Amino acid sequence: MLMRDLDPTDLDRQIWEDELADFVPDKVFDVHTHIYRWAFDLDPNRLSGPFASSIGAYFPEVTWELADEVDATLFPGRQIERLSFPFPFPNPCDFEGSNTYVAAEVAKGGGSSRGLMLVHPGMSAAEVEAEIRRTGLIGLKPYRFYAADPVQCRITDMLPEEQIAVADRLGLIIMMHLGKRDAIADPENIDDMVRLSEKYPGAKWVLAHCARSYSAWAIEKAAARLRGLSNVWYDTSTVCDSDALDALYTGVGVERVMYGSDDMIGPMRGKYITYGRAWAYLSPTNHSMGLSHCDGRMTYIRYEQLRAMKRGARQIGLSTAQREALFYGTARALVDSVTIRKL
Repeated sequence: MLMRDLDPTDLDRQIWEDELADFVPDKVFDVHTHIYRWAFDLDPNRLSGPFASSIGAYFPEVTWELADEVDATLFPGRQIERLSFPFPFPNPCDFEGSNTYVAAEVAKGGGSSRGLMLVHPGMSAAEVEAEIRRTGLIGLKPYRFYAADPVQCRITDMLPEEQIAVADRLGLIIMMHLGKRDAIADPENIDDMVRLSEKYPGAKWVLAHCARSYSAWAIEKAAARLRGLSNVWYDTSTVCDSDALDALYTGVGVERVMYGSDDMIGPMRGKYITYGRAWAYLSPTNHSMGLSHCDGRMTYIRYEQLRAMKRGARQIGLSTAQREALFYGTARALVDSVTIRKL
């Protein structure tokens, strides 16, 4: 069951009914969800670690049924399909356990939903392919935690080219959370994305969190060189800045953008805020603002993201067909394009 403080309030219901219900279509393909057990974080000090107060407190074990319950609560009346993958816990992490678990949970989706495997740079190409064929997962989820420099890492520091070559040969999806302080605005990241997408045309890249452009300046700097890359897509997960979504829609084309929730982050309360060239998670418990002049309650991160998605689309005026593609059709076609199956 949902934690009591995540149950909808009258404020949540008002935001859904007044602002979002007419924006979210009946069918949704969520291209960025985490299915995991907190126990796969093998750090003996995890109870005092960075995730203890968030997913460790609220969602220590995410089953397919829990994901369905969350969606039924936040997206009432919608039909949901998912692309899911493990949570990238810092080393030491149980990679095999994480991948086995997500494959078993995704199978409960009846074939309409699929999953990706968590990888680290030390895996050989043979190991990656064997795990893909063992689990039936359809792509790779690298993460910056597994690079030698988890902040300033390049793409191939997280995902060596021998692993990208497997994705290219098998036509796999790569869910890429970019490194570096300037994210997609970093010249090396732009150069790497152009080079790797052209060298490995069979790999299908999804740049998470609007290419980690939580505010507009980063994607504005990169979009001219990224636009037109035929094997690169973007998800909107946890980006709560309408200018960033506008810059993404207009910069790379809304037909390359897909909805993602980043669950189980999306159901937590708060908002990702931006300032200068920074972004941060604002929660009900990490600020000291005086809010007696207004209703200071926070809604779900997912609702703040959807507000930004909706308002960011004003400039282009989404048609019904474009909105349905944003929430379902583009992701459905991408997932269906991967034909590898479990052996």
